[in-house]
Amino acid sequence: MQRDDVAHLDRLARRVDGPGPVAVLDPLARNLLAADQAAGLGPAGGKWSGTASEITLYGGTGPYVNTTVSVEALPASGQTDLVWRHPSFHGVPVAPGQTYTWWTPGLVAAGASVLNARVAWYDVARKWISTSVAGAPGVPLVASAPANAAYVWPHATFTAKGVWPLGASVLAAGDIAAALLAGELPPGEGSPPFSITRYSHAATDGDGAYRDIGLELVEVVTA
Repeated sequence: MQRDDVAHLDRLARRVDGPGPVAVLDPLARNLLAADQAAGLGPAGGKWSGTASEITLYGGTGPYVNTTVSVEALPASGQTDLVWRHPSFHGVPVAPGQTYTWWTPGLVAAGASVLNARVAWYDVARKWISTSVAGAPGVPLVASAPANAAYVWPHATFTAKGVWPLGASVLAAGDIAAALLAGELPPGEGSPPFSITRYSHAATDGDGAYRDIGLELVEVVTA
């Protein structure tokens, strides 16, 4: 690795900027949502959020019970948001410049009154940067994370009262819109936090400008 990359990993490994945990971004992950969250199953706590006076989520105590969203009131703006939450970070961790695909095929199939697919980008200080919106209703959003983006909030914006099964949702690295429209629904793989438990580095043989890095990661289990 080059010097700047080594310095960045060194700070993370030695917890210079904080105790962690750290996010590991997998560019091959087909769905960054948790498995039950991506399937719209189980108790709603921690997986979604909305204004309590406007949206109620119903789910059974078992992990395989369908989650239902009930839009019970609308504010003066005529729309209300349901946000897909990350259990450990401010949002799903992202890399600036990386392309992401977001869609809620379950809500679309159920005929829910949702606006175009959209996501909100936030920086490392949790400050909102911008919102990306799909160009047409009922299709996936494909957008690149803006400069300084660290987190993304995928959400559905409802424009009418009603009750619908939440169903499947997908947040993926890369452009997989064509596959989604063809019927593919990748299961949630998650984007869990990790702790660095072992760290080593040494100069690369024959070139002191580069270093070989070794990291041992352990997934942090949240309650």
